[in-house]
Amino acid sequence: MTAPLRTIRICADDYGIAPGVNRAILDLLDAGHIDATSVMMLPKSLDADAVVALAAVKQRRPTISVGLHLTLTAPFRAMTTGQPFKPIKDTLVAALMRRHDRAVLDAEVRAQLAAFTERFGQPPDHVDGHQHVHLFPQVRDAVLAAIAEAAPSATVRQCGRAGSWAARIADRKGLVLDLLSIAFRRRAVRHGIATNTAFAGTYDFDADADFGALFPRFLDSLPDGGLVMCHPGFVDAELQRLDPLTGLREREYAYFMAEAFPRTLADKNIVLA
Repeated sequence: MTAPLRTIRICADDYGIAPGVNRAILDLLDAGHIDATSVMMLPKSLDADAVVALAAVKQRRPTISVGLHLTLTAPFRAMTTGQPFKPIKDTLVAALMRRHDRAVLDAEVRAQLAAFTERFGQPPDHVDGHQHVHLFPQVRDAVLAAIAEAAPSATVRQCGRAGSWAARIADRKGLVLDLLSIAFRRRAVRHGIATNTAFAGTYDFDADADFGALFPRFLDSLPDGGLVMCHPGFVDAELQRLDPLTGLREREYAYFMAEAFPRTLADKNIVLA
């Protein structure tokens, strides 16, 4: 019996972080092997050429989703104040303790959203967060309020997975995102903001991770309207300076460009949005 047709998105995060990442994402978008990317506004590698190149792909393939990858953690600096952000763990603890200054958060979120709109000539198609920071308490309220006002037609990424809770427990990182996404989805509904139905793509970024074996499993319980996060890229000095996720990006890129990838989608009766 043929599985029901499912339409999903595959979104490459971190466009703008480094030239090698930009090049890999553009390749995959142009080839039609992914259909979304999320853009970081703070790194210097989001230069004029990077914006023009992505806008050109969007013009050739208007159904792709180009969104804002809100960035609020180290090693980057705030657009509004120039001050360095704290590491992810410190940012999460401060959010859980409700220690962030909401006015400062509001200003930074709105500044990055406005910068995206100015540079690409339109609001983002979707919004998510680098290191999933948009799900954090306090941050989520600033994000949803800004989207409702400045980009009401944008979707926002929720990171709750499909499937039984028993099956989710083995992935501790994914479980944290599941729990944070419960409150996030409720708030998104109150703001009238659409979200993806379910999420996949988390794994332990160990050096020996087999992305080719992992990816088909991401699709097993993903429903229609689901989203898979990925991080393809080529390693260069700028990426090594800014992010610990390096070699695995090349492994992800190679998988998406290989013949096994479209066969996997076809076998599972999945098409891209």
